[in-house]
Amino acid sequence: MDILLVGGLWLDTSAWADVVPELEALGHHPVPVALPGQGDGSTSATLDDQVAAVLAAIDAADGKPLVVGHSAACTLAWLAADARPEQVAGVALVGGFPWDDGKLYADLFEITDGVMPFPGWGPFEGPDSADLSDAVKQTFADAAVPVPEGVARGVVHLADERRFDVPVVVVCPEFSAAQARQWIDAGDVPELARAKHVDLVDIDSGHWPMFTRPADLARLLADAISR
Repeated sequence: MDILLVGGLWLDTSAWADVVPELEALGHHPVPVALPGQGDGSTSATLDDQVAAVLAAIDAADGKPLVVGHSAACTLAWLAADARPEQVAGVALVGGFPWDDGKLYADLFEITDGVMPFPGWGPFEGPDSADLSDAVKQTFADAAVPVPEGVARGVVHLADERRFDVPVVVVCPEFSAAQARQWIDAGDVPELARAKHVDLVDIDSGHWPMFTRPADLARLLADAISR
């Protein structure tokens, strides 16, 4: 099956380099999705441009793909499910949850000269980054792509309630599946509270399991397909 891999903030397609061969070994066809503004040098890209890139990958897939979103891109994956509810086999959300309609996509850190640079590791101290070595942190920081303001401050628009029929798997790294269930049941994640098929699975990692647990992440994504 085609598995579309959509990276979160500051990441380009190289973030999935260690996951791709693991998925291939499990018999799947992983496709890291190149997002406008995150690796192509553009600073004028918008959230709509990134959504269009994910939809183009869905349209080009062989059959119905699994759409994987990491961190902020969990919302991108969910926007794709909203736009193509009958063309995706499911959505896997790694280390995050989708925003609901009307929210800003990722207005999380300071915008400087039209982009949101990686803010350094201070905001991510603790469980998010505890499993990252100093070398990995340095490599990440050196390669981090500033996110265009038009992406970070893009407004989420959801329209098709058939998205709630799309199966969802939440891969829980720095938080547990039990915590995620509590948040969903409490109404803190409105979109998933309305989704009809939500599975929650733990992975023993920080916020970026594609770097520290690529084989485990690949296995969980393959398991999501078998569900």
